[in-house]
Amino acid sequence: MTRRGLLGSGLAAAFVAALPQGALALTEAGARALVDKVVVEINSVIASGKGLGGMISEFEAIFRRYADVDLIARSTLGADANRATPAQLAAFTEAFRGYIARKYGKRFKEFVGGEIEVVGTQAVKSWHEVQARVNLRGQAPFDVRFLVSGRSGRDLFFDMVIEGISLRLSERTEIGAMLDRRQGNIDALIADLRQAG
Repeated sequence: MTRRGLLGSGLAAAFVAALPQGALALTEAGARALVDKVVVEINSVIASGKGLGGMISEFEAIFRRYADVDLIARSTLGADANRATPAQLAAFTEAFRGYIARKYGKRFKEFVGGEIEVVGTQAVKSWHEVQARVNLRGQAPFDVRFLVSGRSGRDLFFDMVIEGISLRLSERTEIGAMLDRRQGNIDALIADLRQAG
């Protein structure tokens, strides 16, 4: 992945969540309002002047508030989630949240002086897609699509697509490779995720 792609992935990781379930209740205005709130919070953190540790903590909190972390974690674990115990799924979800915050949060220093803006919204199948533009200092802007649904009972992100690359699917590939290197041992994966990123 290019540096530009990694930057976009860092942004996306603050919000991404997995496929939602339940009754659809989200409106186009609701999807836009959710993304507007997230963008305000992210821009605030970028402009805050906080150290890297503080920024990572803030982005993890944003991820916790606006993404369906349980579902994104289950999605990235893939078919192996079906053999995990409830305790393993809970531990994996918590470890995954910290891993994502550390892995991509380190890149947010490069967003300082930049800005994210929402530029449009459209309904797509059973969710809404909110288009945003990331403007970084000294670089060409790039587009990010926030996929939002209310099917989990709350309006949450279930994926972000950065210049055609789904963060959810990218992380599924990465977590799958990590699990393969551990011969399918979910507990070993959880332990390593707690230290990784």
